[in-house]
Amino acid sequence: MARETQQEAQGSILARTAFGAAWVVAWRMATRLMGLVSTLILVRLLAPEDFGLIALASSFAVALEVCLVLGVEDQIVRAKAPDRAMYDTGFTLNLLRGLLVGTLVWLAAGPAAGFFGDARLEPVLLALALSAALSGLTNIGAVEFRRNLRFEREFALNLYPRLLGIVVTIGLAFLVRSHWALVAGIFVNRCGLVLMSYILHPYRPRLTLVAWRGLAGVSAWTWALSVTNMVKDRSESLVIGRVLGPTSVGHYAVGLEVAILPSSELVDPVCRACMPGFAASHRSEADAGQANYLRICALLALLTLPAGIGLSAVAGPVIALGFGQAWLEAVPVVVILGIASVLTPFGNVSSAMLVAHTRLSTLIAIALGAGATRLGLLLLLTPGHGLFGAALAVGIAVLAEHMVLVQRALSLLRLSFARLLRQLWRPALATAAMAALLWTSGLGWAGAPDAPGRAALRLLEGVALGSVSYLALLVTLWLLSGRPTGAEADLLALVRRMLGRLGQLRVLSRA
Repeated sequence: MARETQQEAQGSILARTAFGAAWVVAWRMATRLMGLVSTLILVRLLAPEDFGLIALASSFAVALEVCLVLGVEDQIVRAKAPDRAMYDTGFTLNLLRGLLVGTLVWLAAGPAAGFFGDARLEPVLLALALSAALSGLTNIGAVEFRRNLRFEREFALNLYPRLLGIVVTIGLAFLVRSHWALVAGIFVNRCGLVLMSYILHPYRPRLTLVAWRGLAGVSAWTWALSVTNMVKDRSESLVIGRVLGPTSVGHYAVGLEVAILPSSELVDPVCRACMPGFAASHRSEADAGQANYLRICALLALLTLPAGIGLSAVAGPVIALGFGQAWLEAVPVVVILGIASVLTPFGNVSSAMLVAHTRLSTLIAIALGAGATRLGLLLLLTPGHGLFGAALAVGIAVLAEHMVLVQRALSLLRLSFARLLRQLWRPALATAAMAALLWTSGLGWAGAPDAPGRAALRLLEGVALGSVSYLALLVTLWLLSGRPTGAEADLLALVRRMLGRLGQLRVLSRA
């Protein structure tokens, strides 16, 4: 009876995590679709240096903001029974943090413009300073959406401000043809998030610091982890901006945005849903999380392995068709980082597991090593090899970092690497066959076409060949294996469940 109860608890947590992840993925897909449309419009209205300028300003502002991240939301998610005092203290700490970040960005605007040699950077940073200060007013009650795995509420919380920000950005881009359109979109999106947090959740926070001791311990580790990750993740923009200039930062930013599409639109949302699920499993002591970890990794591999490798293979026509000939310097960035992203799903899920078990010191040590590796390789390769060298440096560092994350999670869960491989071999083999077929056919890793029609045709041929070959071999391997329980079966079950929900919605709408 105890074992059945334990299995039911585990299944419930996994099902809620999977359904929550589906909502977060839906949110990211919707916002990405809107973002992609807006980017395709904006790259024809604005110059690469405009994107580079905003990338530099955002990197600098986010660097200061992350330096003061307190992690109170994650601590509330992990807490067994957070009370009002904890919520109100979290709100007060976030408000103080927002005001401090805004002040620091405001004071640093002039020196930062002088450091990068671009006077336009100062007024942009002043605007971002104001938006950072306003972000401290966000309703702390909205963290309950994530704690209770109510990700459909987070869908609404993030969707509408994003949509409004995109509308403002595109509208101003048509009018002013300036980087200020991007700044306005960022500002509107930030303010919209604050407003929506109060519309969607009835909690009304008060100012108090009475529960600061309950948040200080783990929050200190969260702060240190955020600072370390910030230094690691922002180093390429700073090095490229200093060595190659703002225009190269714009090319790199676009290439990176395209290259990480599989991880940013699927892996990151799933990991956001996984952390509360892992924490709930850990709190209930229903199991050590082995089955959840393996099944989530396998499901992600099924989708992201072919997406990352396939995107790298067709990088030339993607950039040529989507962004135009002026952005072709971004192609090697997509090629290299698309391949490097193959380990991102497993590393990010491993990181979520370590966070849920409060192994933050381990994550800090890994991030420090990865940051030092990335910075050293950037300084070594960027001056002589330009954006190619920068992308290669980041790609090597990313692969090394995520290999270590996986190893630490396996050690925590007392899992062998062989057991993980048994969950991944079918999608890995099908992806390798797809890559070989694209390469030998000449459709993969070829030069960028010089005409939109040729680029569209090359992209269509590559996507068709890659997707059909991958799916055919994957299904064949699954059937030959006896249709075992695993990623393929989980994906089919998830699709059936979502289709069932859609059917219920249709019936209700007709009624």
